[in-house]
Amino acid sequence: MHSLLATLTCLIISSLSLSAQTAPAVDNTDEAPKALPIAPEPEKTPDDGVRVAILGYHDFSKTLKETEMRINTDKFRKQMQALKDQGLSVISMQDFQAWKRGEKTIPPRSVVITIDDGWQSFYTDAYPILKEFGYPFTVFLYTKYVNVQGRSMSFEMIQEMQKNGGYVGSHSTSHPYPGTVKSQKRKGPQTYASFLEREMGQSKAFLEKNFKQPVNSYCYPGGFHTDEMFEAGTQYGYDFMFTVLPGKIKRSSDNNTLPRYIILGTYDRIFDLATEFRDAAAPKIGDASAPVQKTIVPVQPEPGAVVNTRLPVISIDLSTITDITPESLVMRIAGFGDVPAVFDENTKQLTWQVNRRLRTDSCQVSVTWKGSDKKTTAPPVRWTFAIDKEAAYQPTGG
Repeated sequence: MHSLLATLTCLIISSLSLSAQTAPAVDNTDEAPKALPIAPEPEKTPDDGVRVAILGYHDFSKTLKETEMRINTDKFRKQMQALKDQGLSVISMQDFQAWKRGEKTIPPRSVVITIDDGWQSFYTDAYPILKEFGYPFTVFLYTKYVNVQGRSMSFEMIQEMQKNGGYVGSHSTSHPYPGTVKSQKRKGPQTYASFLEREMGQSKAFLEKNFKQPVNSYCYPGGFHTDEMFEAGTQYGYDFMFTVLPGKIKRSSDNNTLPRYIILGTYDRIFDLATEFRDAAAPKIGDASAPVQKTIVPVQPEPGAVVNTRLPVISIDLSTITDITPESLVMRIAGFGDVPAVFDENTKQLTWQVNRRLRTDSCQVSVTWKGSDKKTTAPPVRWTFAIDKEAAYQPTGG
């Protein structure tokens, strides 16, 4: 189990650091190409500019030490508060699916909360917090860990949660490790098909029977999948299948390999990356339906404000923050990266004058710092403001 978690953790963290893929080889020979029939290009799904982050959690505790799969309950609450403060929209799995099918619109920066396995600690620790915030969520259950003795959730717990924003998805029957899956596949197509029927087909039947809800989403155990699972997913009625590889989802993303950010108790940066939406469509100026952003300290321009200049001064007032190492302060601006913001020791203001005209409809800002121990990183202060490009237009500008 420890080695599996270590492998999963390395996979998630290494995936976050990937910035490019190897380019295909180029044929530089002088031979004239042979004429080939031109196949019509496949129809592409129009990009509506919406981006969705799927958050994946496992176990929770108020007192036990954090692990890769276990997160402190207080930290979870802070993360849920951060979603609200940043003005991100937490949507249901049903709304996500309807958007993916092109049946409805959702906010440009949306989040779906998922929880794997069925640990009872989700019911005792995290569910009350989600209920308090009014956030919908999806529980991916593997059926051999439902209503059994120990730390699993009971039928009654899950049914109660269904009445308060909960949705059920499948996480297989027995949560097989990759080695088990590979072993079954080596036994031949017929044996492997029977194995997938038990893990995917019987799981769906069990969940639908006990929770009276269509189950059309599947979460690969450990993120491991094979091409045969795509076919089995179609056969058993899974329209949306999720991995553990991080990334934002757009409307054209492959429904067989949808990314998720697995939130680890020992690596807070994943949550920060999950809640950054650098390439999502900007909220429309004056849109009263946009979620209200909040920050723990005063910032300029204010969250959600509309400015009429493309060269604004961006600042944050840190005078109320007592545990801070000034040299650890980092201000990041979407499109600029880390910027050379200046910290005033007297006023405790971190300020940067934008030196290249903003060209987008909105600007996203993030500020982070470490505590006095120079190790603990505070949750980022993040906000977005809009630019009235018509008012800020300068015909001689570059």
